[in-house]
Amino acid sequence: MSTTTLPEQGLMTTAQCSLNEHNLDDYLAMPDHSADARIRAAREQLGQRVMILGHHYQRDEVIAFADATGDSYKLAQAATHTDAEFIVFCGVHFMAESADVLARRDKQGNALQQVILPDLNAGCSMADMAEISQVEACWEQLERAGATQGLIPLTYMNSTAAIKAFCGERGGLVCTSSNARKAFEWAFARGERILFLPDQHLGRNTGFAMGFERDEMAVWDPWMPQGGLSIPALQQARILLWKGHCSVHQRFLPGHVDTMRERYPEIQVIVHPECRWEVCQKADAVGSTEQLIRMVEEAEPGTIFAVGTEIHLVNRLARRFATLGKRVMTLDETGCLCTTMYRISPQHLAWALENLVAGQVVNRITVSPTIREWAHVALDRMLEVR
Repeated sequence: MSTTTLPEQGLMTTAQCSLNEHNLDDYLAMPDHSADARIRAAREQLGQRVMILGHHYQRDEVIAFADATGDSYKLAQAATHTDAEFIVFCGVHFMAESADVLARRDKQGNALQQVILPDLNAGCSMADMAEISQVEACWEQLERAGATQGLIPLTYMNSTAAIKAFCGERGGLVCTSSNARKAFEWAFARGERILFLPDQHLGRNTGFAMGFERDEMAVWDPWMPQGGLSIPALQQARILLWKGHCSVHQRFLPGHVDTMRERYPEIQVIVHPECRWEVCQKADAVGSTEQLIRMVEEAEPGTIFAVGTEIHLVNRLARRFATLGKRVMTLDETGCLCTTMYRISPQHLAWALENLVAGQVVNRITVSPTIREWAHVALDRMLEVR
């Protein structure tokens, strides 16, 4: 067995290998849809020993085989409510980490479930924008500036397990886009200010919705000394926003909203809170992935939507509700797919499942005990505000 350890993140990526292991390159050379029959056959052999989770942004060919679909936290929770021995997480790295953190364990702390990520290259550009060494350096600089007193660190679900643990150890918690406001309220009940990681847009949109002015929120740039801020600015900011963003949602611009309204005066523009503040201000409604889906579900027939989120989800909604007389289109006609989410293919899924049939566990994601402990604390606190 070969194990690669990334000490900085407290993360271990484990691939159990043998001479009999199926070669991934052979699978990736397979034509599209040729893996479908093999996936079905492998699942039949594995039975209830395996559960396949599919994030909303996955391609349709993978979602077709998912036992549960949803956002990252919903899927991590789903993994804890199954007796399956193997959790095949069709999402990205931080999601698989969270599933391992929340996985069922025996009294000795040994995992009763093994979490598998079919493609280790499936990551999240936003999560990558906040490395644990940068966040620790930020905190040290804030301490020297006398700006950590009453400061509560919060992190978005789209972050590494190490960042979640950092927040948990310092009295903070994790949030999703659907409960960010409740998380902010929880933090302000315990402190005077917030350091929000790693998405500045979600933090800014949440703070503004709570009544904070934009000049009460400052952006910390990890690539600049002292975050690019003066000591008075650090001490006065009620909300410190990490300079990170979602590469998909940041592509939506105010002009996209204006164009859609010109073409379709009756259109409802609904966007994800990872979008820019200027876009959210022009939209009719702002909501998490699950909330956006619900808005379309509850709308009257004949409603037209322009949705500011990942293109695979938008296209899926368009097909689902077309027969119900609802029209769903993307806010940006050039399309905004998440390239890292898109990496997992049916070929990757077939490879992971057939290895399980053969007794091999590939691409297992595990979080080190120390990181797991504090990340679990942060996630448990999150449950308090849901």
